[in-house]
Amino acid sequence: MIKVNLKNFTISNDQPFVLIAGPCVIEDEKHSLLMAEKINDICQKLNINYVYKSSFDKANRSSIKSLRGVDIKEGIKIFDKIKNLFNCPITTDVHNEKQCEIISQSDVVDIIQIPAFLCRQTDLLIAAAKTNKIINIKKGQFLSPYDMPNIIEKIISTNNEKIILTERGVSFGYNN
Repeated sequence: MIKVNLKNFTISNDQPFVLIAGPCVIEDEKHSLLMAEKINDICQKLNINYVYKSSFDKANRSSIKSLRGVDIKEGIKIFDKIKNLFNCPITTDVHNEKQCEIISQSDVVDIIQIPAFLCRQTDLLIAAAKTNKIINIKKGQFLSPYDMPNIIEKIISTNNEKIILTERGVSFGYNN
């Protein structure tokens, strides 16, 4: 059984449920802190371990006019405040190798999340894995689960075995 250890708890199929939650994208600091506070309150009441998740950049928006978030440096500052106030692990999406490099220079982000649309991008996977952080790979809905071992192999090739897989279901066709 694979176990991924965070500071406060372990993620594994034989461990209690862990919630990964937060707004899809950082709109601003005030909203992010409010959401983190609400999630923290709920999880404390229910005795649930959680990882705060929000993206500083959502580069895979369908429209060029959609809100993408804040820049990476502002995102790290906001994550740092959330981590210090609520003592929770942080995860965020990355979309390119440079973002992995910047995140690797900070201890604020605990888990790097690979977006579903980018889950087979070799250079991105290798750059994320080389940070030696936990890597959460969101399986693309366009993939069969049987395609995941090749993705896992890319991460493991860097000697990083701290891998979480997020199932997203499967859809083949047009917008379904």
